[in-house]
Amino acid sequence: MSPVSRPNLNDLAPDVRAYIEYLESQLEERRQRHPAPPAESEEEMELPPLVPDEKPTSIHLFTITENGIGKRTARHLYQRQRRGGMGIFDLDAPNDTAPALLALAEENQHLLIFTSQARTFRIPAASILSGPVRSRGQQLSEKLTLNPEETIIAALPAVAAGAYLLVSCNGFVRYLRHHVFGEYMRPGTAMYDAHKYGPLAAVCHTTDTSDVLIVSQHGRAIRFAQKLIPVQGGPGMRSEADDPIVSIVGVDDDSLVFLADANGRGTIRRMNSFTANKSAGGGGKNIMNSNEVIGAALVTPDSDIFLISHLSKIIRFAAAEIPIKEGVVQGVNCMSLRADRVVALAVT
Repeated sequence: MSPVSRPNLNDLAPDVRAYIEYLESQLEERRQRHPAPPAESEEEMELPPLVPDEKPTSIHLFTITENGIGKRTARHLYQRQRRGGMGIFDLDAPNDTAPALLALAEENQHLLIFTSQARTFRIPAASILSGPVRSRGQQLSEKLTLNPEETIIAALPAVAAGAYLLVSCNGFVRYLRHHVFGEYMRPGTAMYDAHKYGPLAAVCHTTDTSDVLIVSQHGRAIRFAQKLIPVQGGPGMRSEADDPIVSIVGVDDDSLVFLADANGRGTIRRMNSFTANKSAGGGGKNIMNSNEVIGAALVTPDSDIFLISHLSKIIRFAAAEIPIKEGVVQGVNCMSLRADRVVALAVT
């Protein structure tokens, strides 16, 4: 008897397709608990042992949509899988609302919420609804006053040290010290003129001595010293209309950077092999072979990586399962997708 192939689900109603994929995720979890002996391939020979589940922690994972529906769930409730798994469903939001970002913070910290118009809000992390892995979120409009067509772009814990880097879709970059985002910041403060320099694309926390790494959707990147950024901000990287900026990271020569694309592939690049430019505002060079890079973040060999898809499926796996590279590659499979795409990542 010939094997039965998986039919195309694209023509099914979204709720029917989501239910089928939920059943598939349950089967995948069962396979993870009772795995078959792994087969070696040219891409991946031998994976490290699966990291055991962690003990309860006060760190929470925040899942938030562009229009401000969000929830938080204790990090330890997300079981680790092997990279390449299907993940499990997370935020239960309306069919026309997809996750836009992931963030990790302690329950007693404050979150900095950044919008497409470069405005920033500071809210207590504990004020966001807490729930299990698969649960509904709450509308954050009571805490955030968004303008028409304004969307949420990023969320980071407020840290009383270092600085924050902001980059627009057009490549404009700004460096702001941590005290700008302190408890006395006016809610909705604009950090730059988004009408002039373009919508906000990404934000990261950085140290005082780190270089800046900016990454575009087509896998180009530029690295340069923070001191090259003017006080009021300036050009960080040239971008094209079909190749917007998607991420910014503070790095040094010892840094490892994880990059992920919409197809569920990822790679870790050593920064000592990615030379810094002597000036900002250049066109960059290839850092990953992909036309759909969705983000980048610092990792260590002990890090865990979270990926979430458009259909709100989430996977957690060990960064140690990804080969560290010094050259440009397309990456390895990190999440198995079915008529879906990865939209955001977080690292802990």
